[in-house]
Amino acid sequence: MSSLQLNKCEIISKKEGNKFLSLLSKHLDIIHEIIPTDRALAILVDGEGEIVFSKAKRKGRKEEGEFIKNIVRRTLEIRNPIIINNLKTDLSFKNDIRVTTDSLERVLCLPLFVGERAAGVIYLERKSHIQPFSPQDLEFLIAFSKPLSLILKYKVKYEKAKHTTTGNLKDFFIGRSNAFHRILSLIEKVKNNDAPVFILGESGTGKELVARAIHFRGTRKRGKFVVVNCGAIPEHLLEAELFGYTRGSFTGAIRSKPGIIEEAGGGTFFLDEIGDLPLHLQAKLLRLLQEKEIRRIGENTVRYIDVRIISATNKNIDKEVERRNFREDLYYRLKIITIEIPPLRERKEDLLPLLNHFIEKYCREMNRERVFFSPRALELLIDYNWPGNIRELQNEVQRCLIFTGENNFIREECLSSKINPKREIYTASSHNFFKARASFERRFLTQALERCNYKKVKTAEEIGLTRQGLLKLMKKHNIATHQR
Repeated sequence: MSSLQLNKCEIISKKEGNKFLSLLSKHLDIIHEIIPTDRALAILVDGEGEIVFSKAKRKGRKEEGEFIKNIVRRTLEIRNPIIINNLKTDLSFKNDIRVTTDSLERVLCLPLFVGERAAGVIYLERKSHIQPFSPQDLEFLIAFSKPLSLILKYKVKYEKAKHTTTGNLKDFFIGRSNAFHRILSLIEKVKNNDAPVFILGESGTGKELVARAIHFRGTRKRGKFVVVNCGAIPEHLLEAELFGYTRGSFTGAIRSKPGIIEEAGGGTFFLDEIGDLPLHLQAKLLRLLQEKEIRRIGENTVRYIDVRIISATNKNIDKEVERRNFREDLYYRLKIITIEIPPLRERKEDLLPLLNHFIEKYCREMNRERVFFSPRALELLIDYNWPGNIRELQNEVQRCLIFTGENNFIREECLSSKINPKREIYTASSHNFFKARASFERRFLTQALERCNYKKVKTAEEIGLTRQGLLKLMKKHNIATHQR
């Protein structure tokens, strides 16, 4: 093959294609020399992740067989390297024909990126007669993949990825869990009406992101989106900041000033941590919700305000109402539409997409190449409970990028002590992402069954599966059925 045509990318010319193939072949020769393998492949994919080109060092029975396609698909899905050193014990591949008949036992697969676009993988495989792949093999492969990424960058033309904020929900929210999709569905339903929205969730779950998505997806997107954290402004200043004041209404009021609510006219006003709003201001907010009007401090006339109110809290407002810290009438006016965001520990399916989003975001901001986590570091991140939710995950990624320096490889010792409490050190021991995922699946199913008292129909509905799908997973993970 001397020239190359790809979906959404193309080699500039036949001559450039020949150079590209020659460089690719030399690259694979060096990899094979440093990391002995039975077979090494450089694989390119199109915009949909389908294999469109491969170059092999040593031929196999079928260069792009289903086994390799599955490995490539999984690698691109997690956007992180995969090391599997015992395919016979791996739930996903132990019955594959290549494992059972070819003595194939070990796989190392590294994703290649052009900017933030997954362009392909380097795929290495070993049979049982060769020693396991080590973390040092992976570290070398990451370092040595840089020239190949540069070749792809300068020899292949790709559509440029856009980073500007549009009305697309993916600009605001990232995930794949059932809870995530329920929230997206609610956003679509409420975006174009003016009814108040009440967002519940722990700190760091992304309540402001939901509010922004409602605003920028809806009919008020041309207006301002104004945010106030009710707990961040001293109580004696909060009324003036929110509602404004007239000249001479108090000491220091040398001129009239509109409040933040007025600034949001025609748009959306987001009150974060509304549970911290003082009682006397709750009465004024209730009037705004009921009559669409406010009165500045020191002013006798009222002003009509066209604004949509979205509020959020991490407190249990029902208990605050019982304690008379929050007005019951205001509570019911605010919660006409309620969106509840589960904590990250209850929607771990969203962890990998979020992790990759933050890696790409901060690598872009720091003008550095794509960084990967070691397989064990990735396992530790997946197993962690994330009490600080998305904000804690975001901070952890930033911290890791700083501690890893110019290296493109984040080892487990770079993780904070909460995530790596045993202070595990990067060693040659084998780690397997799929084992970690299988462990999570088993815990997730067991917890869901316990919550639903082992009623299978109810459990299946709660986690978004059919009853047959639930039974299949229970059988896969050897979970007792309890005959209900």
